[in-house]
Amino acid sequence: MTRIERGLAALLGAPRGSPRAENAVTVESLGLSARPIRTDLDAAMKISTVSRCIDILSDSIGKMPFFVYDGITRVRVDHPIMELLGVRPNQWQTPFAFRKQMEAERVANGNGVALIRRDPRTMEPTELIPIPRGHWQVDLMPDGTLQYLIRHPYTNETIVCGRMDVVHVTAFSKNGYTGIGYLERAQEIIQTARAAQEYSSSYYQNGGQPSGILRTDSDLAGTVKVTDADGTERTISKKERLREEWERLHSGPANAQRIAVLDLGLDYKPLSISNRDAQFVEQAALSVEDIARVFGVPLYKLQAGKQSYSSNEQNAIEYVVGTLHPNATIWEQELLYKLLNPQDVQRGLRIRGNLMAELRGDFNSRGTWYQHMRDNGAFSVNDIRALEDMPDVDGGDEHYASLNYVPLQDWRELSRERAKSGGGNGGSEE
Repeated sequence: MTRIERGLAALLGAPRGSPRAENAVTVESLGLSARPIRTDLDAAMKISTVSRCIDILSDSIGKMPFFVYDGITRVRVDHPIMELLGVRPNQWQTPFAFRKQMEAERVANGNGVALIRRDPRTMEPTELIPIPRGHWQVDLMPDGTLQYLIRHPYTNETIVCGRMDVVHVTAFSKNGYTGIGYLERAQEIIQTARAAQEYSSSYYQNGGQPSGILRTDSDLAGTVKVTDADGTERTISKKERLREEWERLHSGPANAQRIAVLDLGLDYKPLSISNRDAQFVEQAALSVEDIARVFGVPLYKLQAGKQSYSSNEQNAIEYVVGTLHPNATIWEQELLYKLLNPQDVQRGLRIRGNLMAELRGDFNSRGTWYQHMRDNGAFSVNDIRALEDMPDVDGGDEHYASLNYVPLQDWRELSRERAKSGGGNGGSEE
């Protein structure tokens, strides 16, 4: 049996009158407690990387303009639901605040849920009410339909409704109708980061002094009465009294490096390793990378990793293509199915999120891209101005293309025409 085990055995099982009680007084400081580390939303958000990742993903969806367009002509359509998408989804929220809350719920907990209020005559949606986690439940019925049990967050009214009365955006799902949040999927990574954070906090709170064991050959059985600073009297064990007195004198930044005077045969043995041995800087960097990898957020957005303009620009494109575009597609397809009526869908109307806000980049890159698209005939002047949120100009709808590039089957004839007019290198092919 080791010395620590003997100390624990003496602490827990020694008889009351034992003449030699070798007791471990500050056992809690060993870190032997099996207290679980919380990874729920409130605890995880205290990790700066997790908090920032949730903000980045929810902000990206929150600021993204959503619009209705004709899937055949690709022309934007002025539709009644644009009031919900772009002006006011409900009485108390802006579109940004609504989508940010929903996306944050989807990312953190796996599900963003909103109740759809409809006009009783036309059945057109009139309001989108976000439902927090814990206020809803969904069940798969025997006929394959979904039934939602919702408690209104403000009226506490209980509502039973079907899937067409609920906007439900999900993360990764095992059953196909409820999502699993990033916090649950990254539970072990977050536990590691929280453990390192708590250890670091405890290290500095305890004045940078390592935890350890106070040992004595004296009998510490029994209790004593203690009067606190506020006059409250309480009865505690002698061990607890010794531990409190030790922490009062030697814990905290103000008591760092203070000389300890031990009597009554006390012996202090430090047990913790130093911060240097723990390599906290490397561990912190590794935690940031692991968490960023789970959320799909590039390191430069977290002020981490190597920073260079060219790589950050490429990372921004990869973020839009690999992370934001799939998330936007989840929203587009859910809003299309729940907010547009079947007649609108049949005639080709669609809902689209505009990713251009994330892809714009700097002025030089954007200008070069616009020039290429216009020179190749893909964009008109008004198309470019629309992407820059500028009004149309007269004649700006015309598309142009360079005559320097022609189909190969027309090249021989055009070459002859140019030769006759004196262009090119002159001469004749015949």
